[in-house]
Amino acid sequence: MKKTFYSNGKLLLTGEYVVLDGAMTLAIPTKYGQTLEVESSSRQGIHWKSFDEQNKIWFEDIFNIKTLQSADSQNPIAKTLSNIIKEAKKLNPDFLHKGIGYEVKTNLDFPQNWGLGTSSTLINNIAQWSETDAFELLKNSFGGSGYDIAAAQNNSPIFYKVVNGAPEITKATLDWSFTESLFFVHLNQKQDSKEGIAHYKKAGATKTSIQRISEISFELGQCKSLSHFENLIEEHERIISHTIGLSTIKENMFKNYPGSLKSLGAWGGDFILATGKMENMGYFKEKGYKTIISFKEMSTLNS
Repeated sequence: MKKTFYSNGKLLLTGEYVVLDGAMTLAIPTKYGQTLEVESSSRQGIHWKSFDEQNKIWFEDIFNIKTLQSADSQNPIAKTLSNIIKEAKKLNPDFLHKGIGYEVKTNLDFPQNWGLGTSSTLINNIAQWSETDAFELLKNSFGGSGYDIAAAQNNSPIFYKVVNGAPEITKATLDWSFTESLFFVHLNQKQDSKEGIAHYKKAGATKTSIQRISEISFELGQCKSLSHFENLIEEHERIISHTIGLSTIKENMFKNYPGSLKSLGAWGGDFILATGKMENMGYFKEKGYKTIISFKEMSTLNS
């Protein structure tokens, strides 16, 4: 009998970096995500195939059912996957206990370089399969704040913060009448989140900055006008810029853009949020940034 699991991708609208220090953030699950299918097999081992958004295999391997080791121990993807499965087994010793073999297939419906959560959607799917806590599985494997796991598990925007090491999740009702003026522009590269976090930890954030980012997250959730929204994301950009010692994305790359811009996640890659009209998106296309997705197309908010 085939079992199928699905997890939403994620975008962190506010609180990048400072979520690690307890700031409240605003995150949105995306319509793009990842599916995991599992079927028992008479063949020994875990036969794993990962497919990209074009249904092409980008990873394939076989894991020993007892040791959970890959035959290709030098492959970094295999090593990472083996580690996740081992951690899931530690959390639930009954996991993989009954079967001789499994056929496992994962399907992404977004390009890997989009940064929407290839790893977090995988971890949440494996947690569902192994009947373990996804936040614990993340903590024991990749680490991180866990907001991406929360987004994977929810179909509506969320306020997220870490309190005493535990996730605190509240559904956010975004009564935004201006979503047609919000766009996500991909910067044609994937940013290394671990590198960005390491840079942030060296710099650190003040309690005042963390508190203000939390306030901005809440205010953004209550926003009624585009102008107020723009003021808040511009203030957010200035605070994070000052904290990590890097120029804002607008100062660095798009000085002449007429609308407001905000980095999402680790600065320097993946998507940015842009305000404006559809005709304004030509500005980015002329600069070679052709992957532009509307808020309605990206977010689960009104789906």
